[in-house]
Amino acid sequence: MRILDKIINDRGSKYAVSGGACTSEEEAKIFIQELCRNKKFAKASHNSWALLSAECPLKSDDGEAGAGNVILRMLEREGLRDHIVVVTRWFGGKHLGGDRFRNVQEAVRIYLSDMRSN
Repeated sequence: MRILDKIINDRGSKYAVSGGACTSEEEAKIFIQELCRNKKFAKASHNSWALLSAECPLKSDDGEAGAGNVILRMLEREGLRDHIVVVTRWFGGKHLGGDRFRNVQEAVRIYLSDMRSN
Protein backbone atom coordinates (compact mmCIF):
# COMPACT_ATOMS: atom_id res chain seq x y z
CA MET A 1 0.00 0.00 0.00
CA ARG A 2 1.45 3.31 -1.12
CA ILE A 3 0.20 6.40 0.78
CA LEU A 4 1.02 9.99 -0.13
CA ASP A 5 -0.24 12.19 2.69
CA LYS A 6 -0.71 15.97 2.94
CA ILE A 7 -0.43 16.47 -0.80
CA ILE A 8 -3.09 19.18 -1.23
CA ASN A 9 -4.46 21.79 1.17
CA ASP A 10 -7.35 23.88 -0.17
CA ARG A 11 -9.31 26.27 2.06
CA GLY A 12 -8.84 23.98 5.03
CA SER A 13 -9.64 20.73 3.24
CA LYS A 14 -6.69 18.35 3.22
CA TYR A 15 -6.08 15.54 0.73
CA ALA A 16 -4.10 12.33 0.58
CA VAL A 17 -3.91 9.64 -2.09
CA SER A 18 -3.15 5.96 -1.75
CA GLY A 19 -3.25 2.85 -3.84
CA GLY A 20 -2.02 -0.64 -4.50
CA ALA A 21 -2.58 -3.87 -6.35
CA CYS A 22 -6.24 -4.90 -6.38
CA THR A 23 -8.25 -7.14 -8.71
CA SER A 24 -11.80 -7.30 -7.36
CA GLU A 25 -14.50 -5.55 -5.38
CA GLU A 26 -13.76 -7.83 -2.43
CA GLU A 27 -10.07 -6.87 -2.49
CA ALA A 28 -11.07 -3.19 -2.78
CA LYS A 29 -13.17 -3.49 0.40
CA ILE A 30 -10.23 -5.13 2.17
CA PHE A 31 -7.91 -2.36 0.94
CA ILE A 32 -10.23 0.34 2.34
CA GLN A 33 -10.51 -1.54 5.64
CA GLU A 34 -6.72 -1.73 5.88
CA LEU A 35 -6.40 1.98 5.05
CA CYS A 36 -8.97 2.86 7.71
CA ARG A 37 -7.07 0.93 10.38
CA ASN A 38 -5.12 4.15 10.53
CA LYS A 39 -7.47 6.29 12.65
CA LYS A 40 -6.60 9.37 10.64
CA PHE A 41 -8.04 7.80 7.47
CA ALA A 42 -10.99 6.30 9.37
CA LYS A 43 -11.94 9.83 10.47
CA ALA A 44 -11.68 11.30 6.96
CA SER A 45 -14.76 12.89 5.43
CA HIS A 46 -14.34 10.87 2.22
CA ASN A 47 -12.31 7.92 0.95
CA SER A 48 -13.30 7.93 -2.73
CA TRP A 49 -11.82 5.21 -4.93
CA ALA A 50 -11.81 3.51 -8.30
CA LEU A 51 -10.45 0.31 -9.82
CA LEU A 52 -10.27 -1.08 -13.36
CA SER A 53 -10.51 -4.83 -12.94
CA ALA A 54 -11.10 -7.75 -15.31
CA GLU A 55 -14.65 -8.02 -13.89
CA CYS A 56 -15.69 -4.44 -14.61
CA PRO A 57 -14.88 -0.86 -13.63
CA LEU A 58 -15.59 -0.27 -9.93
CA LYS A 59 -15.85 2.98 -7.99
CA SER A 60 -17.13 4.55 -4.80
CA ASP A 61 -17.72 8.24 -4.11
CA ASP A 62 -17.98 7.73 -0.33
CA GLY A 63 -20.21 10.80 -0.15
CA GLU A 64 -18.04 12.96 -2.45
CA ALA A 65 -20.48 12.86 -5.38
CA GLY A 66 -18.69 12.23 -8.68
CA ALA A 67 -15.20 11.73 -7.23
CA GLY A 68 -15.09 7.99 -7.96
CA ASN A 69 -15.94 8.66 -11.60
CA VAL A 70 -13.14 11.24 -11.88
CA ILE A 71 -10.63 8.70 -10.54
CA LEU A 72 -11.99 5.98 -12.83
CA ARG A 73 -11.68 8.15 -15.96
CA MET A 74 -8.05 8.92 -15.09
CA LEU A 75 -7.26 5.22 -14.57
CA GLU A 76 -8.86 4.44 -17.94
CA ARG A 77 -6.77 7.11 -19.69
CA GLU A 78 -3.63 5.79 -18.00
CA GLY A 79 -4.56 2.18 -18.81
CA LEU A 80 -3.86 1.21 -15.19
CA ARG A 81 -5.61 -2.08 -14.45
CA ASP A 82 -5.86 -4.16 -11.29
CA HIS A 83 -4.75 -1.22 -9.15
CA ILE A 84 -6.97 0.72 -6.74
CA VAL A 85 -6.49 4.45 -6.23
CA VAL A 86 -8.09 6.13 -3.20
CA VAL A 87 -8.36 9.90 -2.77
CA THR A 88 -8.96 10.87 0.85
CA ARG A 89 -10.37 14.24 1.89
CA TRP A 90 -10.71 15.79 5.30
CA PHE A 91 -13.35 18.53 4.99
CA GLY A 92 -12.03 21.89 6.16
CA GLY A 93 -15.32 23.69 6.73
CA LYS A 94 -15.63 25.52 3.41
CA HIS A 95 -17.39 24.09 0.36
CA LEU A 96 -15.06 23.89 -2.63
CA GLY A 97 -17.63 23.51 -5.39
CA GLY A 98 -16.07 22.33 -8.65
CA ASP A 99 -12.57 22.83 -7.25
CA ARG A 100 -12.96 19.56 -5.36
CA PHE A 101 -12.85 17.71 -8.70
CA ARG A 102 -9.67 19.53 -9.69
CA ASN A 103 -8.18 18.48 -6.35
CA VAL A 104 -9.18 14.84 -6.92
CA GLN A 105 -7.60 14.97 -10.40
CA GLU A 106 -4.43 16.52 -9.02
CA ALA A 107 -4.22 13.90 -6.27
CA VAL A 108 -4.46 11.10 -8.84
CA ARG A 109 -1.86 12.83 -11.05
CA ILE A 110 0.52 13.02 -8.08
CA TYR A 111 -0.04 9.34 -7.34
CA LEU A 112 0.53 8.23 -10.94
CA SER A 113 3.66 10.37 -11.21
CA ASP A 114 5.00 8.88 -7.96
CA MET A 115 4.27 5.37 -9.26
CA ARG A 116 6.19 6.03 -12.48
CA SER A 117 9.20 7.43 -10.64
CA ASN A 118 9.54 4.44 -8.27
